[in-house]
Amino acid sequence: MILIRFKNTSFFSVLMMLLLLISCANKQPVKSSENKNDSIPKEIKTVLPIIVAADRVSLYAPSLKNKKIAIVANQTSVINVLERRSRGASTMGSEMMQYHLVDYLNANYNIKVQKVFSPEHGFRGKADAGEKVPDGKDAKTGLPIVSLHGKNKKPTQEQLEGLDAVVFDIQDVGVRFYTYISTLHYVMEACAEANIPVIVLDRPNPNAHYVDGPMLEIAHKSFLGMHTVPLVYGMTIGEYAQMINGENWLENNLKCDLKVIPLKNYTHNSEVSLAIRPSPNLPNDTSINLYPSLGFFEGTTINAGRGTEFQFQRYGAPFFPSIDFTYTPEPNFGSKYPKHKGKICNGVDLRSEKKLNSVNLKWLIDAYQKTPKEEKFFGKTFTIHAGNEKLQQQIEQGLTADEIHNSWQEGIQEFKKIREKYLIYD
Repeated sequence: MILIRFKNTSFFSVLMMLLLLISCANKQPVKSSENKNDSIPKEIKTVLPIIVAADRVSLYAPSLKNKKIAIVANQTSVINVLERRSRGASTMGSEMMQYHLVDYLNANYNIKVQKVFSPEHGFRGKADAGEKVPDGKDAKTGLPIVSLHGKNKKPTQEQLEGLDAVVFDIQDVGVRFYTYISTLHYVMEACAEANIPVIVLDRPNPNAHYVDGPMLEIAHKSFLGMHTVPLVYGMTIGEYAQMINGENWLENNLKCDLKVIPLKNYTHNSEVSLAIRPSPNLPNDTSINLYPSLGFFEGTTINAGRGTEFQFQRYGAPFFPSIDFTYTPEPNFGSKYPKHKGKICNGVDLRSEKKLNSVNLKWLIDAYQKTPKEEKFFGKTFTIHAGNEKLQQQIEQGLTADEIHNSWQEGIQEFKKIREKYLIYD
């Protein structure tokens, strides 16, 4: 009997000690850092929601009070605000409300939003890829909208006149030929010329968990790639802004007066799921993950799902050998003129692919081998998308995906040394 009692007492003591430790751990204050991710154990980090910079209003709104600003924004530029709302005749509760950043700042904090600069796809994100977007006026706020994908891709000094600051808040996907980083470059450059500060509200990069792809050669610089970086560069847009500044990539070695408002509870390996399409033809997480690999098809005669509801989750063409999977591209939201419109395409369905941690070239090589020579697989823009002529040459020479991938490694390793200097998060 004494022995049993001793065992029960020991068990109870151990149990109480464990509960006490857990209780103490929960009461420990969390250290905060604006330059690195908060020092939270990994098992806790996984359950904390990522807080985007736009939601951290106290870090940037006070400095904008009573100032005239412009906002570079699109449909992804939203802010989440916890508000007290009535739940009935006598009860009040809190509810998370979502507003467009332009609407919210225009109505609060005495911030005088003067205009909106909109990138490719427009302010509401409805224009086709590459489509010129005209200037206009926002129906809700009456603010003038200045397109940076129309007459000019860089703000003019006249368009910046009278501004005290420019706020940049756009969701990126971390791929070199996705043009929002080019818009960022030109905004920083124009503001540096006008001595106007730029505040970047950082957002997570869903493709930040790896660095891969061919390096851009400066001879092939364009709006689809302005800097000597690999296709997938593994940085948030805030980190990338710091690199543009630090590597003297602005014209005449200008320096932008730059401030990056960081994310909270984020690392480059965080699971990121975007609730709002960053552009019309990236409808879900799968398409965003496959985009770096399937985006090469933009410079070829192959359809990559545009004109369907599964953009960048399939590829095909009418001249591919007959196979089980077929689809027919038709004009739709974000794609008025899809390749092979109205034609049955024999294709490959990638919706069930596992998450990629590198650029997959096997699909590009497969499509090249299935394309008859008379169809001219490579288009005029392929080298612009690739960032060099070498990738096309390697495919035409019959190199394997592994051989091509190995040829990128020296450039990637050199880039990683540069990248390391500008990282904000682990």
